[in-house]
Amino acid sequence: MKTALINGSPKVKSSNSGILLEDLKAYLVETEAVEFGLHTGTAAKEKAEALNQADALVFSFPLYVDGIPGHLLSCLADLEEASSKSKGIRVYGIVNCGFYEGIQAEPALQVLQNWCEKAGYVWGGGVGVGGGGGLAQMPKTKSGHGPREPIEKALKALAEAICSEHVQGDQQAQDHQQIQENQYVSVAFPRFLYKLAAQMGWRQMMKASGGKARDLGRRPEGGED
Repeated sequence: MKTALINGSPKVKSSNSGILLEDLKAYLVETEAVEFGLHTGTAAKEKAEALNQADALVFSFPLYVDGIPGHLLSCLADLEEASSKSKGIRVYGIVNCGFYEGIQAEPALQVLQNWCEKAGYVWGGGVGVGGGGGLAQMPKTKSGHGPREPIEKALKALAEAICSEHVQGDQQAQDHQQIQENQYVSVAFPRFLYKLAAQMGWRQMMKASGGKARDLGRRPEGGED
């Protein structure tokens, strides 16, 4: 069984989407995992055809305005055109967001599920990850411990669902019902501390650019009240 791990972040390097795929990959012990990147607004014909040769597709991407990033939507259209032989291919989604609550990713997973139905793929379920903005700064700890514990637990369950396709054979692959309900998780970190850390990060970025904290509340000259 071949599983395509698709990084749909506009960032080519050091993305939270990539971190989540690496964590998922560690649990995919019964399938061949192949990595792909969809970082621009087009999926080349050769890449689209290669993806449609996989048994399962896992899309990992950041939440943009409660939905899927625009460049990735364009890539999905390219994959749809090449999906004539995609019957039985299952699709999974991992959506990370800067919001603390993972449920904020629900609309994006619904869009991905609707696309599956239109393009002829089989929806397999997904994970919405809250607190995704801090993943890169969190230390790597022993599995099952630390602030990433709820996320790792959800990814392990997703990996088990993917691998179950290989064990249970083609009959289940033809079943168009969802393997598992979408899961929505957040970092094991108090919400108010996550908010403080985010505000500190913004202030550091603003200071590095020559700005000041009071500039955040300043109205543009000539602006209306």
